[in-house]
Amino acid sequence: MSKFWSEAITNLQPYVPGEQPKTTNIIKLNTNENPYPPSPKVLEALEHFPKEKLRLYPDPDGSVLKQALSHHFELPQDHVFVGNGSDEVLAHAFMAFFRQPKPLLMPSMTYSFYDVYCNLYGITPEHIPLSEDFRINLDEYHQENGGIIFANPNAPTGIAVGLNEIEALLQRNTETLVLVDEAYVDFGAESASTLVSRYPNLLVVQTLSKSRSLAGMRVGFALGHPDLIAGLERVKNSFNSYPLDMLALASATAAIEDTTYFAQTVQQIINDRDWTTEQLEEMGFDVLPSSTNFVFARHKTASGADLMAHLRSKNILVRHFTKPGIENHLRITIGTRDEMQAMITALRDFPQL
Repeated sequence: MSKFWSEAITNLQPYVPGEQPKTTNIIKLNTNENPYPPSPKVLEALEHFPKEKLRLYPDPDGSVLKQALSHHFELPQDHVFVGNGSDEVLAHAFMAFFRQPKPLLMPSMTYSFYDVYCNLYGITPEHIPLSEDFRINLDEYHQENGGIIFANPNAPTGIAVGLNEIEALLQRNTETLVLVDEAYVDFGAESASTLVSRYPNLLVVQTLSKSRSLAGMRVGFALGHPDLIAGLERVKNSFNSYPLDMLALASATAAIEDTTYFAQTVQQIINDRDWTTEQLEEMGFDVLPSSTNFVFARHKTASGADLMAHLRSKNILVRHFTKPGIENHLRITIGTRDEMQAMITALRDFPQL
């Protein structure tokens, strides 16, 4: 701790991202990245981008991307907000909507950045326990609140909530914001984006990092009533008027427009997720039903820490959490079929399996 730090940051507990190894001989299944390259149309857009324009500032409104998202989701353009990754969009939402006298309701086990933002912005969280089978039960979100946030599908469990359950929550909870974080929705869940035009207190946040292979470009967006979008824009323009550079805007627009490539790669990941689940279950793993590009699994006898260490010795990285209740689970990103086969082969070499 430095004597120059502001008192407000002394107790911050930052988010810890997954390891990004510096070597190249690693099978990287620890950060839920897409194993396939971006759309060929993205690569074409970058190749033909007029480099001389980089001396200029990008469009602060991100209009070309907002227009593509508006068309894709069949919503007016004033229902769309874009930002530097969904993490930044979420950060703006916490600042704009959740600094309330009453607590923010969220699952007890979910994306850990939510608690980081609560600490950063002085928001009181109230954690709602998951069910015994690791599911979010939105019927439990009935108390007074300053807002509700949950990931759908949830992370790190990978389990999705049905659209009918989300709509029932919106019908009950009408006076505060409901934020649905849909980072993984394209891999098997129903998007709440179809409810945006009917519920003015619904904000849906998505990213292009997962299903559209643009984690390196940092592009996220939100869909909601124009009043909500205006709140996000007010925070954004008080923080950074130019969150997306020209290359990110061009890449993201091309990715959104190439629906054919998107559908093909998503389906391949779903197929390989189902194959991986079957292989793990044959080896004695309990695998939660996943609607994401990862699986959350534990072995009936072997510890999660030992399994992670064994895979690491084979140059395969997976994510292991030490939080009580999931300390024996591994979160395994779905890579290519060859990568998943290598991971399964490595697990079969583990002495206790």
